[in-house]
Amino acid sequence: MNEIITKDDIKIENMIYEIRGREVMLDSDLAMLFGYETGQLNRQVQRNIDRFPENYCFKLTNEEYNILRCQIGISTANAFHGGRRYMPRVFTEHGITMLAGVLKSELAVKMSLRIVDTFIAMRKYLKEINYDNRISNIETKIIEHNNKIDLILDKLSTKEENNHIFYEGQIYDAYSLLMNILGKAKKEIIIIDNYAGKELFDIIKDIKVNIKVYTENIDNIAKKKYEQQYSNLTIINTNIFHDRFILIDNKILYHSGASFKDLGKKCFCITKMEDSDIINNLSNKIKLIK
Repeated sequence: MNEIITKDDIKIENMIYEIRGREVMLDSDLAMLFGYETGQLNRQVQRNIDRFPENYCFKLTNEEYNILRCQIGISTANAFHGGRRYMPRVFTEHGITMLAGVLKSELAVKMSLRIVDTFIAMRKYLKEINYDNRISNIETKIIEHNNKIDLILDKLSTKEENNHIFYEGQIYDAYSLLMNILGKAKKEIIIIDNYAGKELFDIIKDIKVNIKVYTENIDNIAKKKYEQQYSNLTIINTNIFHDRFILIDNKILYHSGASFKDLGKKCFCITKMEDSDIINNLSNKIKLIK
């Protein structure tokens, strides 16, 4: 295993760059952190390419690559591009979380959570100091204010986390988090899960807001019995979704790596999606489904 990934003082913020107005990380840096070869990592992405839309990851153009080389420095650029036949891929925060799930490695999961914490700290810091102009070189600015970043990370550790990973057997912990998420709703909950049955009905039966479930597979017997007693549920049959999502009041979105019937049975992650464009796009897509 590469020695660098075992060090506590590794500076993940030094590996984050701004490209196309987004903070991203290079495939080679992520491969190093996750304990993979770059080619091996990219092959896993290609096999699961439907999970990586452009707002999760994209390949650099020649122009973007040359600009990035100038920002990083020639020697470092050679390190990540030496011998490569293709332009590097870069990953956004959500793409990194998805990548950890695809790789299914304990190291990748742990490092992805640490990376996400760094992304959050950077955003909070930039907002706090009220930059009026877009910062073109995130790496340089973060190095100048390492002490401030450390302070923000300390504060974040005392607040509710937005990203949670559960390992096999943590059934109650996963169930408890799900109930906390659903309890935030004031008007409506939208659940996207291709398997809806008794397990899900048991979770939502005492919730006092309207709930819409978009699913491909439904336990019709359980549904019929549920609707005879409870009136908070609407089922919409659709097969256009692969992943599981929870949308609270059309403004808070969570992604779940496991179906709600399988909470805690295997290692999976629940992630809060904070990109307003993603939330609005998904909400609009749902409204078109009849």
